[in-house]
Amino acid sequence: MRAAAALIAALVLTACATPATSVPGGPEQATDQNDCAVIAAVAKAHYRFNTTDNLPPPLWLFSETGDWSPRCDWSRHGVSFPTTYDPDRPHRPGDRIQWVQFQKPVYDGHGATLESGILHGPVAGMGVRCRVVSGVAGWTLAGPCENTWIS
Repeated sequence: MRAAAALIAALVLTACATPATSVPGGPEQATDQNDCAVIAAVAKAHYRFNTTDNLPPPLWLFSETGDWSPRCDWSRHGVSFPTTYDPDRPHRPGDRIQWVQFQKPVYDGHGATLESGILHGPVAGMGVRCRVVSGVAGWTLAGPCENTWIS
């Protein structure tokens, strides 16, 4: 009886585990869908973006190495990013520069940390570091985000 219960518990825990892919010669990294869910959790809980009355500025996904480009079905996560920001696009004088930026989440055994920032205008923005955990309700903020920069 105990063996059966232990087997069932192991199967349940395995089914709930966060999917990860192993990169040859590198650490385990979460799949794009986890990245999308982590970003959506911060977008909804911290920035309060939703699909109806508080739409975000253009989305900018950023990674230091430039090799991260998740493909996300944002509606699946209850958020919408109607436009994207291109940092390489030349701007004309008077152009309004706005964006919300999310960097590649960093995962550990307890959840993920996500660096993010928002720019409302040339000198009006701020950055945050958010802790996100995975549980029964999906990915959720573990508490308030910490400010990292303000302009």
